[in-house]
Amino acid sequence: MTNAELVRAGEKVARRLADAGNRALFAGGFVRDKVLGRTPQDIDIATSAKPEEVQQLFENAIPVGVEFGVIKVFEGGHAFDVATFRTEGAYEDGRHPDHVEFAGEREDAERRDFTINGMFYDPLTGETIDHVGGMDDLERKLVRTVGDPLKRFDEDKLRMLRAIRFAASLQFEIESKTHEAIGAMANRIHDTSWERIGDEISRILVEGGARRGFELMKETGLLNEVLPEVHAMAGVPQPPDFHPEGDVFEHTMLTLEKMEAPSVGLALGVLLHDVGKPLTYRVAERVRFDNHDKVGASSAYKICRRLKRSRRLMEQVSYLVRHHMRFKDAKEMRESTLRRFFSEEHFLELLDLYRLDCLASHGKLDVWEFCRDKLAEYEHEPIRPEPLLGGNDLIQLGYQPGPEFGKILETVEDAQLEHRISTKAEAEKLVLQSFPKQSSS
Repeated sequence: MTNAELVRAGEKVARRLADAGNRALFAGGFVRDKVLGRTPQDIDIATSAKPEEVQQLFENAIPVGVEFGVIKVFEGGHAFDVATFRTEGAYEDGRHPDHVEFAGEREDAERRDFTINGMFYDPLTGETIDHVGGMDDLERKLVRTVGDPLKRFDEDKLRMLRAIRFAASLQFEIESKTHEAIGAMANRIHDTSWERIGDEISRILVEGGARRGFELMKETGLLNEVLPEVHAMAGVPQPPDFHPEGDVFEHTMLTLEKMEAPSVGLALGVLLHDVGKPLTYRVAERVRFDNHDKVGASSAYKICRRLKRSRRLMEQVSYLVRHHMRFKDAKEMRESTLRRFFSEEHFLELLDLYRLDCLASHGKLDVWEFCRDKLAEYEHEPIRPEPLLGGNDLIQLGYQPGPEFGKILETVEDAQLEHRISTKAEAEKLVLQSFPKQSSS
């Protein structure tokens, strides 16, 4: 659905509510993005209509949060959260209010998290409605809580990370009292579930301004609370010949800065690719990080598990961290080894990680360019074609199943990948010549 179609569908929902005698306004992020000239991804609608009225007006409406006055409405292939204007009680669980009371639009604006998210837009008149100073803060490029920041963060501790995400992605500053409140309350982020923290970390990584986001987390103390392994990178020196940019934390921040529209998996791989360095740091003839890739892969897996990421994502990130040093030998690899490497599931993201790693350190891209050009050579053929022989074929040739089967099949695949053989008959001939069968006597 295009943005114009989304807006038209939202307007239809608002008009139906208005035709029934209700106030209906687009709320929150839509208004912020519209004012900033950004493309809104969704539309939330705030209304004076009570939940039961909304359900009566729209077929297939779903009461997803009826206790909070929220009904999901479907129009034109899009889902809209329609919420009744409300005030909220205490947040005993650190996420949801204990109760809500239906109220007017000003009260509804004043219970929201940040001023830039507290504005309304009337789609039927084109009027922007600002009860909380959001327009001024957009003009000044400030992230500021609505009202007392300590109270807003006490209601939902995740808002501290949300403040950082908005500041990073919008390239805004965090207003001084809001910034101070995050620093004062950073150790209470643990009142929030790890899954929600993990979701917010992922969004900071991929929504733009990741470097600034993690620097703000470090500045406010949040980084040491949620990702102490990343915080530990600060102050860990690196060999200046390979890393003129500085310590491990500075290198990681530079790598984040150079990302362009990464997937969550790649972004987490970038963030954690050197997470093993603080654990393996030692000084011999120079600074060394022996096996930091393997140690880091284990640590990355544990971090992703703590953040409640999916098993597939945990394995992907662990792979990227474990293998990010393999490229140093790429130019010396046999053709068969190179093609096997290129055929691994997450290779393309690993190659991108390697490019970012180089750009954020010594700046040399010759190995990356070699791999890129090699990949281009394989563009019109399978990098790793179907094998010419399998175990059953070896049995038919008279070989007894056993440990040697793996070596035989690898030898055949090497020859196939290096274009020394291309048919099953050639493969069988190679096997018989290279692996004489033992006599049965």
